[in-house]
Amino acid sequence: MSDKKKNRIQEKSAEKKALILKTGKNRRLWWALAGVVFVLLLGAGVLLATQNTEKEGRSDTFSGSQGSSTLVSYPVALFSDGKARHFRYEAGDAITVQYFILKSADGVIRAAFDACDVCWHAGKGYKQSGDAMVCLNCGQKFPSNRVNEVKGGCNPAPLERQIQGVNVVLRVEDILGGKKYFDFSKRG
Repeated sequence: MSDKKKNRIQEKSAEKKALILKTGKNRRLWWALAGVVFVLLLGAGVLLATQNTEKEGRSDTFSGSQGSSTLVSYPVALFSDGKARHFRYEAGDAITVQYFILKSADGVIRAAFDACDVCWHAGKGYKQSGDAMVCLNCGQKFPSNRVNEVKGGCNPAPLERQIQGVNVVLRVEDILGGKKYFDFSKRG
């Protein structure tokens, strides 16, 4: 083989090697970019899952009701699915009283403030998990059939309610009795 032919073969081999190495760098760059995108998507997924977990079991807050200046009422049918519904009542003095109503497994419609004697200052309230209400501050669970039955400690603070015909009726006076659980002006 002539020297000229050997040089030509070596040149072609060097060109191929350079082409392969360049392609290899591009592949590594694409893999690095794909890795960064994967990590960002994974982080976003974890963030969304964390937010959804905290809200899971907690229904949307309803502010609408029928009533007068002394009574607030909701259709009984609203609670037939057993899901807790959270409500707000503007109590003045920049205080919003929050409460929930649910139909427990024993078929009784129950109401409680979205706070307790122990964890009220955290302002987190309760979420529903199956047939229990779970304190979003301390994590304790309370069977739904104990709401309105047990008070004190970390139990949801009971809220009086009556069933009048096809409505669940709350007295505004009773709702305002829960202002102490939602006055956060003095907490540090």
